Amino acid sequence: MNRILIVADGRSPITRRWIQTLRELNCRISLVSSFPCTPPEGVENLFVIPVAFGDLARTGLSPGAAGGIWRAVRNLIGRFRPIFLAGRYVFGPLSVSKEAKTFLQVVQQVQPDLVHALRIPFEGMLASYLPEDVPLVISIWGNDLTLHGHGSRRMRSLTRRCLERADGLMADAARDIRLGREWGLREGKPTLVVPGCGGLRLEEIRSRRMPVDDLLQESLPDDPGGGFPPIVLNPRGIRPGSLRTDTFFRSIPQLIKMVPQARVVCAAMQGQPEAEAWRRRLALPDCGPGSLRLLPNLPQERLWDLYHRAQVFVSPSVHDGTPNSLLEGMACGCFPVVGDIESMREWIQPGKNGMLVDPADPVRMAEAVALALRSSELRQEAAQANARLVEERAAVGVVREKIEAFYRELVGM
Repeated sequence: MNRILIVADGRSPITRRWIQTLRELNCRISLVSSFPCTPPEGVENLFVIPVAFGDLARTGLSPGAAGGIWRAVRNLIGRFRPIFLAGRYVFGPLSVSKEAKTFLQVVQQVQPDLVHALRIPFEGMLASYLPEDVPLVISIWGNDLTLHGHGSRRMRSLTRRCLERADGLMADAARDIRLGREWGLREGKPTLVVPGCGGLRLEEIRSRRMPVDDLLQESLPDDPGGGFPPIVLNPRGIRPGSLRTDTFFRSIPQLIKMVPQARVVCAAMQGQPEAEAWRRRLALPDCGPGSLRLLPNLPQERLWDLYHRAQVFVSPSVHDGTPNSLLEGMACGCFPVVGDIESMREWIQPGKNGMLVDPADPVRMAEAVALALRSSELRQEAAQANARLVEERAAVGVVREKIEAFYRELVGM
């Protein structure tokens, strides 16, 4: 049984799913989390090393007061997000070097056989201080190299340092393996393309049909003909720089003109200043009452349920890898309409199992969504193709075997 030290955001569902996959490989797992979190199941040791403002979540107050202050901080960040991100690119790298000594002390205590950082900024940057005698695996998220790596001179420097130090590289898109080599990954180092969550548990996802509760009933009112209207789902939230959320919202009036009964549902956007501003702007007679609904952050099971109920999944990506939400939507038969970028072309054949659109063109986006809503045959054929695709390339059993072979190549598991 090998000792693996994961460096990641311990609050993230992706981190927790990855840890679950490693537990099934009989690994002993320790976690360095960049944010305070509750210990995930199966983690022997949890260490919190806040980098890039991760300590903003530390309040030291009672849960009620802490929650209130943290909500206020998040609202402030949301309102001034571009300024916050620019500051993070400047001050985040400074925090990495500041916390390097603490990280090395953790490594000395845990004595891992392998360290795996689940993204480059800022966990991979911290892990790059690892001594050379311990193998280091880096996972790339979809915008690590195409967006964040260019955020500042110091971000570029630490991104390159991270990839030069890596003994192995994982990514959820082949594009990022190619870019990783351009950024400094040495020739001959092993690479692997797998979903960033460690694989989809398809049985669990496909079985999550839930009763209609008050939240869903309020969000998806009956149409005049009875039953639920066609649902267009954007589950991606607000991701400045990565998604053209403005294009998505500007496409809605055009979509409603073409498919008046459609309902557009957005997860993780309720209370977000940018989304609420768009909702006010789109409160027009042309859109009709209830055409746009903003939902809060939802439990994973509820999101899977929405994928089952929705006809179309929309992700206006400009910087992205292979989002787990895309794969989950495909597994549930939800027709994908996504940004026409290189990583999405690795999964989507336009007109066959989804649509690729210019993420800056709201008219084209509306037309693609309307086409999918109007053609049940197109959606049905895409659902069948996507079911086969995720089984072959993203099912947890398939992915787990690949991860085990990859780790074994590095440490002889």
